[in-house]
Amino acid sequence: MISAPSTVADVMTHAVVAVGRDADFREIADTLQRWRVSAVPVLTGDGRVVGVVSEADLLTARDGDGERADALTAGRMMSVPAVTVHPGSPINEAARAMAHGHLKRLPVVDDEDYLVGIVSRGDLLKVYLDDDRELADRVRFELVATLGPAAVVNTDVRSENGRITLSGDLPDALSAPVLARLVRSVPGVVGVELRLAAAA
Repeated sequence: MISAPSTVADVMTHAVVAVGRDADFREIADTLQRWRVSAVPVLTGDGRVVGVVSEADLLTARDGDGERADALTAGRMMSVPAVTVHPGSPINEAARAMAHGHLKRLPVVDDEDYLVGIVSRGDLLKVYLDDDRELADRVRFELVATLGPAAVVNTDVRSENGRITLSGDLPDALSAPVLARLVRSVPGVVGVELRLAAAA
């Protein structure tokens, strides 16, 4: 069966560009340009995330302070506290954090705030670009895992552009809204249509 990418660990990038607190304006600007990213995590000497500095932070600091570029350090310009996620966080939790904070990427940290990766909007969107057959298999697997094979033996699962259609018999002891919610929770599903009748 297809294993569904459902956590940040499934889609994150492990190689991360970061800077230390003492990195100055020019170093940060060069890093952002060289690696074509819009923000970088700021780390302590032992690798813990303490903030994030973005293109917007650089522009704001430059306009506001009028200081020399080498006097503006990551520690002074960074946004704190850093909005982070854990590798085991659900993908939709990371998406909500990005949307809420208007962020393009999030540092991924372990339980002690050590940097272990980065996840971007693009990484999360990859989940929604899966092949329809794979997505239908993923939904079928989730239904069987949750309800048991006998409950869905007469239920057909089809996917078209990420929209799932279930037809056949409504699994016993399960309401249509609950079933729809279960299917919608599968990463990659963008819509659900139920064409189910209660089993005789």
